[in-house]
Amino acid sequence: MPPRPKFSKEQIINSAFHIAKTEGLDNVTIRKIADHLGSSSAPIYVNFNDVDEVKRAVIHKVVELSQQMLQEHQSGNPFRDIGIASLKMAMEYPVLIRDFALEPNEYLKNYDEEMVRELVNMMQKDPGLEDFTEEELMAILLKMRIFQTGLTLMAANGLQPEEFDFDQMIKLLDSVAEDVVMAARIRKGEKHK
Repeated sequence: MPPRPKFSKEQIINSAFHIAKTEGLDNVTIRKIADHLGSSSAPIYVNFNDVDEVKRAVIHKVVELSQQMLQEHQSGNPFRDIGIASLKMAMEYPVLIRDFALEPNEYLKNYDEEMVRELVNMMQKDPGLEDFTEEELMAILLKMRIFQTGLTLMAANGLQPEEFDFDQMIKLLDSVAEDVVMAARIRKGEKHK
């Protein structure tokens, strides 16, 4: 009998990621991972206790990928950087984006918390936002995330008008960010009168 192939944890995560990005996170199973690897399920159980642990590792990989895309677009304008990364994720990984945005999922709670913290930290470094408190930045971020989620889902599902290309989406994003920040400044000024 030939020896069983051995797979590293990383190979198993990559296989599970491939399934998640093509079929969705809910379709990641030990059996599908094993089939994708051309193996029995035994090597998977050597590295992971159960499918939930594998799914958490996939989410961690997606978080790292999101952060990498965000780091690639350090223009100094956090909303633009967030928007570009989000739209690129939508275009490259539409199934994952739909999963993240539309499916209630216990695995994504930590992802969301980690990303919000990182995004607020980025906003605090923006000189154009330095006069806002953390609470105000959280409110601005929530408004931008609501808009960005809609735009990202449109991109992931190909629902934007045909002539509405990537550059036009970024211009729209910039315009909405300016509007949201300007409105926050006006409200802040009115509170201090």
